[in-house]
Amino acid sequence: MSYSDCLSDLLCGEDSSDVFSGESPECSSDLESHDFVEESSIASFIEDERNFVPGYDYFSRFQSQSLDASAREQSVAWILKVQACYGFQPLTAYLAVNYLDRFLYSRRLPQTDGWPLQLLSVACLSLAAKMEEPLVPSLLDLQVEGAKYIFEPRTIRRMELLVLGVLDWRLRSITPFSFTGFFACKLDPAGAYTGFLISRATEIILSNIKEASFLEYRPSSIAAAAILCAANDIPNLSLVNPEHAESWCDGLSKDKIISCYRLMQDLVLDDSRRKSTKVLLPRLRVTIRARMRSGGSDSSSSSSSSSYKKRKLNNCLWVDDDKGNSE
Repeated sequence: MSYSDCLSDLLCGEDSSDVFSGESPECSSDLESHDFVEESSIASFIEDERNFVPGYDYFSRFQSQSLDASAREQSVAWILKVQACYGFQPLTAYLAVNYLDRFLYSRRLPQTDGWPLQLLSVACLSLAAKMEEPLVPSLLDLQVEGAKYIFEPRTIRRMELLVLGVLDWRLRSITPFSFTGFFACKLDPAGAYTGFLISRATEIILSNIKEASFLEYRPSSIAAAAILCAANDIPNLSLVNPEHAESWCDGLSKDKIISCYRLMQDLVLDDSRRKSTKVLLPRLRVTIRARMRSGGSDSSSSSSSSSYKKRKLNNCLWVDDDKGNSE
């Protein structure tokens, strides 16, 4: 019996001569078919995204002060600080905020001195990290970057179960990052700037996630608006008409995209103005002070920096499971 005869039973009914011939199947080279499948998948995301966001009246609760926008902003800011501290993926931070918003829409937290919202923030970030990160810090180590309260791991786990129940265990959410790659390719079919568009759009989305105003928009509209804002940094793409974004895929809303784009553009401009103001601060005084301190503090600062790093490494226990820290 020949080698090919031995393998013929493992080919699932396919023609062994085609498999061993070295030629690719016809469908794999059909780019138009691939594009159609991808676009249909994106269209299905647009259709289903409403199931992974708070209800339509969630933003109006902040407007009426039924929910505290500043408290939410502080919680989101803390999540972003922890994400930066541990180098989590942008999707992890976005999912954590998504879980938090969906929970707050369905359940009202006790009106106390703020610890319930912090507990919720820790639980949502922990769940998001478990969904996306290969290495997750223990529940105690997760409570860094200015956490006002420190909760026991068993308390956080109980809150995680409550969040899972409220969200009906639907953690694999549709987010703006589900669309950014596809929209970037639509805006730049040649692919010359696709990487920059995705990276810049990701930065814009995360920088604006604290703003309650964006709760009015679906993930697809946020992604399209972010790609359009990113295109403004590229001369060849800066003249793209935002109204054309509706044609990128079926189901997109032109009015929502344009409205979100204008809001996002204003916030991006405000952020760039704040950064430029910081850069324009007098540098001479800073330089003189740095030179005056450099003579006597180089050695001490280097040793203190080294000891700080050692303390941080010793206190940060990375584990796949934090069962060992529960009690």
